[in-house]
Amino acid sequence: MEKSIGILVQGGALRTVGSAMASKYLIVVLAIFSCFAQVVIEASSWWSLGMNHMNPMNPVQMSEVYIIGAQPLCSQLAGLSQGQKKLCHLYQDHMQYIGEGAKTGIKECQYQFRHRRWNCSTVDNNSVFGRVMQIGSRETAFTYAVSAAGVVNAMSRACREGELSSCGCSRAARPKDLPRDWLWGGCGDNIEYGYRFAKEFVDARERERIYQKGSYESARIMMNLHNNEAGRRTVYNLADVACKCHGVSGSCSLKTCWLQLADFRKVGDALKEKYDSAAAMKLNSRGKLVQVNSRFNTPTIHDLVYIDPSPDYCVRNESTGSLGTQGRLCNKTSEGMDGCELMCCGRGYDQFKTVQTERCHCKFHWCCYVKCKKCTEIVDQFVCK
Repeated sequence: MEKSIGILVQGGALRTVGSAMASKYLIVVLAIFSCFAQVVIEASSWWSLGMNHMNPMNPVQMSEVYIIGAQPLCSQLAGLSQGQKKLCHLYQDHMQYIGEGAKTGIKECQYQFRHRRWNCSTVDNNSVFGRVMQIGSRETAFTYAVSAAGVVNAMSRACREGELSSCGCSRAARPKDLPRDWLWGGCGDNIEYGYRFAKEFVDARERERIYQKGSYESARIMMNLHNNEAGRRTVYNLADVACKCHGVSGSCSLKTCWLQLADFRKVGDALKEKYDSAAAMKLNSRGKLVQVNSRFNTPTIHDLVYIDPSPDYCVRNESTGSLGTQGRLCNKTSEGMDGCELMCCGRGYDQFKTVQTERCHCKFHWCCYVKCKKCTEIVDQFVCK
C-alpha cells in the first residue's frame, strides 16, 4: 500500500513538473512568436503601395473611396503604421499619389544601381526590398531618401494637376532675380505642399516608435529620419523656374514663368552622389548620432548617413537578405562595377550567344510615316558564375 502511495505521489510530482515544463515551453514559444510577429510588422512598409501598380484590383489604383461596402480603403492597404492609417483616413485621395511616389522611388533606385552588386531588387510586395533594409547600410540610406523624394515629386505634381482637394497650383513667391517684364503666376508644381505632406506621412512610422535612448533601434530611427529629410530637400532644392514665351510668330516679347520640379532622374543622380559620399555614424554617450571619423566634415541635413557596414552582396545570404550576383549579366570589357571581374566577385563568368532584333534602316515617307526594317544580330553575353 505504501509502495502504491509512493508511486502516486511520484506520479503527481511528475505531472506537476511536466506541467511547469510545459508552461515554460509555452512562454518560450510565445516569446519567439512575438519576436517573429515584430519582424513581420517591421518588414512591412508603406513602400508596398508602389508594388502591384499594374494590378487593377490594387486598392490604391481604384477610384472608389470605399471598398467592399462600408469598409474604408485604408484598411485594405498593407504596410501602413497607425499614424499613416490616420492620415490615410483624412486624405484618402492622396493615397494613389503616395503609391506613385513609392513606385517612382523604387524605379529610380533600380536605375541608379543597375550596374552594382546590390541592384535594388524587389523581393516581395510587403517588405519590397526584403531583409536587407533591416541593416542600416548606405544602400538603406539611399532607399529611404529616394522613396521620400518620390512622394514629394508625386504629391507636388498631383496638386498642380488638380487631382487633390486640399491643394492646387504653387503659391511660391516671385523670385527676386526674375526680370520685371516677365509674368509670374503660371500653374507651378506645389512643392511646398508636397514637401509638407510627404514629411508628415513618411516620417509618421519613425516618429511613433518609442525605444530606449542609446539603443540600436533609436539610432536607426534617427538615421531613417535624417535620410528621409535629405531626399525631400533634394527635390525641393532642384526645383527651378520654367518659362513660356508669348508673342506674334514666337517673338517671345512676353514670358510667363512658374516653379517646376526637376526631372526625377536629376534627383536620382544627385542622391547617388550623396550615397557615394555618405557619412558613417555612431551613437555617442548622449544618445546622439555623431560621425565615426571626426576628421571629415560633419554631414549636413542634405547628406546621407548610415550606421552599419554594407553586407557582402557577392553571395546569397538569407540572414542579411543579400541575393548574391550569381546569374547577373556583366560587361567583359568594363573595369567598373558592371565589369565581370567586380560584379562576379572573382568567381568567373559564363559566355553565351543571344539573338537580338531591333529596328533599322528607317525611312521617312511623305506623308507622314516612318517605315523600318527589322535587323537581327548575334551578340555575346556574359553571366556571373
